[in-house]
Amino acid sequence: MKTVDLNADMGESYGPWMMGNDAALLDIVTSANIACGFHAGDADVMARTFAMAQSRGVGLGAHPGFADIQGFGRRRITLSTEELGNLITYQLGAAQAMARSAGGTLRHLKLHGALANMASEDIELARTCYAAAARLQPEIVIMTLAGTAQEAAADGLGLNRAGEIFADRAYNDDATLLDRKRPGAVIHDAALAGPRVAEMVREGAIITASGKRIPTRIDTICLHGDTPEAIEIARSVRNALQSAGITLRRL
Repeated sequence: MKTVDLNADMGESYGPWMMGNDAALLDIVTSANIACGFHAGDADVMARTFAMAQSRGVGLGAHPGFADIQGFGRRRITLSTEELGNLITYQLGAAQAMARSAGGTLRHLKLHGALANMASEDIELARTCYAAAARLQPEIVIMTLAGTAQEAAADGLGLNRAGEIFADRAYNDDATLLDRKRPGAVIHDAALAGPRVAEMVREGAIITASGKRIPTRIDTICLHGDTPEAIEIARSVRNALQSAGITLRRL
């Protein structure tokens, strides 16, 4: 029987401005990737989100990104190796403290937005991020974009790794994500998202926008919390996986 984790990006509100419905998502997913205050979130939002996730038995994860609140971390920024390492260390440390304060333990790390996309293309950049995380928490699980340089970087460092696919994003034929500026890059149809993900898990392969199959290890499936259809897509994915006999379990 196949077993997968279902994760969602969350904790992306800021002050009185609300992003997504984290409470509803936490009743569906098994792991939470919580923003660390740089691309989104703040101390209060982090505290609330970690506490909600912990109370539901959801796996706690850090979701660090570029210091780019206005661009939601989706703009590419060039940093030195030292700056990049410090960026990860700072945010991971904050997430560890918030998890501990909520009575839990941080389990995993997943890069956000432009930082994640750059790490999927550049193994040295990915290695810098993951090495910084490993210095702080050697046993941490790194969520890596399946089939990309992120995997090679984590494996090369000997880290615990979980291969991740996306429920609501389209793929290029090299396993990278289709640019959000391109039509069809983000999947909004819940009726399409669920069966598509179940098919990928059954086949053990990424299905690209062109229909190509890329064999890969699938340990976890990501849902984005910032789209209007997030809850409907999450329910569709969970139902489709369970209907296919696939067990959901946190990392």
